Amino acid sequence: MFSAKDIERFREDTDGVQKVIHFNNAGSALPVNQVRDAVVDYTIEEATYGGYETHTKHFDVLEATYEAIAKLIKADKEEIAIVENATVAWNAAFQSIDFEDGDEIITNQSDYASNYIAYLHHRKDLTVKVIPNLDNGDPDLEAFETLIGENTKLVSITHMPTNGGLVSPAEAIGEICRRHQILYLLDACQSVGQYPIDVEAIGCDFLSVTGRKYIRAPRGTGFLYVRKSTMPKLRPLTLDLHAANWTGPETYEIRSDARKFENWEGNRAALLGLKVAVEYILEIGIDKIWHRVQFLAQQVREGLSKIEGVRIHDIGTVRSGIVSFTVDGKSADEVKTLLLAQNINVSWNGVPNTFLDMTARGLKEVIRASVHYYNTEEEIETFLAAIQKLTD
Repeated sequence: MFSAKDIERFREDTDGVQKVIHFNNAGSALPVNQVRDAVVDYTIEEATYGGYETHTKHFDVLEATYEAIAKLIKADKEEIAIVENATVAWNAAFQSIDFEDGDEIITNQSDYASNYIAYLHHRKDLTVKVIPNLDNGDPDLEAFETLIGENTKLVSITHMPTNGGLVSPAEAIGEICRRHQILYLLDACQSVGQYPIDVEAIGCDFLSVTGRKYIRAPRGTGFLYVRKSTMPKLRPLTLDLHAANWTGPETYEIRSDARKFENWEGNRAALLGLKVAVEYILEIGIDKIWHRVQFLAQQVREGLSKIEGVRIHDIGTVRSGIVSFTVDGKSADEVKTLLLAQNINVSWNGVPNTFLDMTARGLKEVIRASVHYYNTEEEIETFLAAIQKLTD
């Protein structure tokens, strides 16, 4: 566990906490000052000496980002591609699979809109099967295995959905996928930075991640993990001179590592910020972060449950730092706006964000309070008092 002194240090490293109570970490977390300063300083250096020249000067430092990310998720650096965001990462993986008409995708009920839209929009005629939930909201793994057939090409799972608090049993799903030798794509957009990810234990072929959420990196950063043994089976949808080498008038060679899913241009200042953010996590410890996040989220849930007129909508055996709730008589946007006026940041989701899950549970919208390790019990008390006042 983190000590009181640790929490004090984290907050000293985060100037934003002096201005707001930030319970929107699943949207975009407050970065540590070191991340902010790295981005600003690099940008100033680019403006002073030139973008290419600054990149050349800091090449080795920027390259170390791959190693840091690999260490965080227990992968090899050759299995990491750095991209602009989780959607780009996810689609780079999904669009590289050689789907044929009639192929099947299996997903979970809490899958995210951007992923599901990609299934529907694909140029091939794909069939999507959805794993039913148990009464407690966990995906039914026995039912999942019965859905697998000879045409099943991909299992695509959202690990921690954008709302609902669920932590899908990624490791158990991976074991089933390995047994049936099916490709496994895990959307870990909300996971990395709060949950200890081990791609070997999970057994996924792909892992898509954003930087701006629980990693506390700049917006416009993300990465994709691709398992080495899966790499030769994949054909990237797009290539450039970074992802491939032009060898002759009619020939080219694609890279053999995960960087074949990148393109050459990118925001180097943001990349440096991503490196600093990942190294901060590695320094303080992801296991301690997960313990702290679960503790704080439980404090929020317990407090909200005592307020008349507030309904919690979280599901699952294991729950994340994302707490979903509604307030009787007030819209989600109204609650968000009223809290924002008190310098308390939350967000909200509607049916289009997680259509299957929201409609199955009869929900139209939910308010989302997402905590991180730098938040405090005192902030939770202030938040709960504000919610109580809204219901009076």
